[in-house]
Amino acid sequence: MNIAEAKSISLADYLQSIGITPCKRQGNNLWYYSPFRNETEASFKVNLSRNEWYDFGMGKGGDILKFIMEQHGINDISQALHIISGEMPRIQNSFSFRPQDNLPTFENIRILPLENPALLQYLNKRQIHIPFAGQICNEIHFQFKGKSYFSIGFANDWGGYELRNEYFQGGLSPKTITTVQNGNDTCCVFEGFMDYLSYLTLLHKRNPEVPTISKQDYVILNSIVNLPKAIGIIGSYREKYCYLDNDKGGVSAYQEIQKKCGANVLDRSIHYREYKDLNDYLCGKKLLPKKQVRKGFKL
Repeated sequence: MNIAEAKSISLADYLQSIGITPCKRQGNNLWYYSPFRNETEASFKVNLSRNEWYDFGMGKGGDILKFIMEQHGINDISQALHIISGEMPRIQNSFSFRPQDNLPTFENIRILPLENPALLQYLNKRQIHIPFAGQICNEIHFQFKGKSYFSIGFANDWGGYELRNEYFQGGLSPKTITTVQNGNDTCCVFEGFMDYLSYLTLLHKRNPEVPTISKQDYVILNSIVNLPKAIGIIGSYREKYCYLDNDKGGVSAYQEIQKKCGANVLDRSIHYREYKDLNDYLCGKKLLPKKQVRKGFKL
């Protein structure tokens, strides 16, 4: 992906795909609670016509690449392009904010215990230990454009939720990380809650008699975009174990943690190098081998 292609992506759609949803619409402007801090009055604006953002609290704004660089704490456009390339499948599957459409909003949200058979079947397909999922996740029901939906919900530290079912991935604002603190001096870092559940399931399979949820502390990023929010917390631990994805985004995130958090940052993805992520490792779903290109003889 090049710069022009990235800038052609709807910023509102990108925000929606990472769980940042607007609280109101005024003409061609969408208003959000700032993704850069906790606030009670919306001060972050996206202009749909210009496809640009402006944060009145920070006095900063710009296009989608400037947003990613600000959110991720980077100054390198190439890194921002890598991040947005990794998010493309979610952007393409997200609800679309087109200027001529009415503002999509989730309505009649209900938070219930995780019991729906379809959601449990989805977790079984991902080989997740259901009792752990029941303790950690909720079942979220909501309406969108008059239609009813339900999904697995994973709460973050600000009261928002990551949403996931077999056909949909999104979120309820505000968007941020999830921390699980059990008073330990080591922590495990995951990109998403499915990786977190996969890790607990793997520990359970190894030793079913040992309760694993309270074994150590955990930081779940709920998107690499949230890494700047987690750096200070991760750095406070004596040892940091990173179970990130085996892709450019995961490698970049690990390098950033290693750079900002000093010693004792350990890359655990080496143990599942042939798999995209920890859940694929749990399910035995290896990465497809890259096709080898035959080279001609040199004369």
